[in-house]
Amino acid sequence: MSAIPEASLPISGVEPIFRHLDDADVPWQKVRRQQNSDGTEGTVYEKWFAFSPDPQYLSLLAKYSPGMVVRRHGHFSPHIVYIMEGGATFGDRWCPAGTHIELPFGAAFGPIVAGTDGATMFEVMLGDPRSWGDQSELFDTALSAQGAVALPDEPLEFPPWLEDLRSHWND
Repeated sequence: MSAIPEASLPISGVEPIFRHLDDADVPWQKVRRQQNSDGTEGTVYEKWFAFSPDPQYLSLLAKYSPGMVVRRHGHFSPHIVYIMEGGATFGDRWCPAGTHIELPFGAAFGPIVAGTDGATMFEVMLGDPRSWGDQSELFDTALSAQGAVALPDEPLEFPPWLEDLRSHWND
């Protein structure tokens, strides 16, 4: 194990950054949506608290409406999810409030289906936060079970150093 170069710490001018849920400079963004069987729109909203280019990382709060379905996917980095309120099924596993999920780089989970009370999740991606997916038939099956239809992605405000890759998704 190599020694930590303590002589270079702390770094001059680097200070903690504090955010609060109601910070006006951290807006909620609608990132996923679906048409529910009753005609309402299901959504996932995210609030990106920290989005860094070097090293890359993202921390966010996500709110899933009841029954919202998100495709099976992984990220181009390790990903941590903590269920704060409500719950969701990840693939075949029910994850109530208090569940911590570690998604190592190269692993996928889902589809994700929010429970009847929806779900609020705190998430951290420790690198490139963009996603990739597989087994799209599982997404189709989960949507069908909910009587829902996926709607097109909403435009998002990505940082200038990160290209939006969502257009490569067909589902």
